[in-house]
Amino acid sequence: MNESEKRRWINLGEIIALAALIVSAIGVWIAWTSSGNEQPTRVVEQKPAIPLVLRGSANRDGRDLLIAPVESSHALESLTVTIPGHPPIEAGGDGRLSAGDVEAALKTDKDGKGSRSVRVRIAARYVEMGKERRASGTYALRYHWEGGGLFGGRSLRLDGLSR
Repeated sequence: MNESEKRRWINLGEIIALAALIVSAIGVWIAWTSSGNEQPTRVVEQKPAIPLVLRGSANRDGRDLLIAPVESSHALESLTVTIPGHPPIEAGGDGRLSAGDVEAALKTDKDGKGSRSVRVRIAARYVEMGKERRASGTYALRYHWEGGGLFGGRSLRLDGLSR
C-alpha cells in the first residue's frame, strides 16, 4: 500500500466517524427538546382502593346492631339503612342501628316466628387512605320477634347482617 491509498482510507474513516457523530448529536438534541417541557417521572407505588364490606354484630341482647367495616383501614362517617318501602334509617358514623327503628319499619311483619331476614340497602360514606369515599350495597338483615304471651307485647331483636 502506498501513501495515497493510506490517505484515502483515513479520509473515508474520518467521513464515517463524522457521520456517526452527526447522527448521535441529532439524537441527543431530539431527546433533550422532547424532555425539556415535562416534569420528571415519579414512580410511586399506589395501593388500589379496597371495596367497603360491612359486618354486623348484635349488642345488648339484639336491641341494637353495630355495623362496622371489615377492613380496619376504613373509617365510617355516616351510614344509611333503607328497607324497601320505608323511609331511610340513619345509623350515623358509629354504625349503631337500633332495633326500635327497624321495628317501626317492620311493624306489619309481627306474625313471623323464628329467625327472619329482610333485604336492606346500605349507603355509607367512609374515609380510606385520607380520601372520602362512598359505597352502597345490598345486605340481609337478620332478626326475630321476641315476647308475646298473654299480656306482653312483641319486640324485635336484631341477630346480624350478611351479604
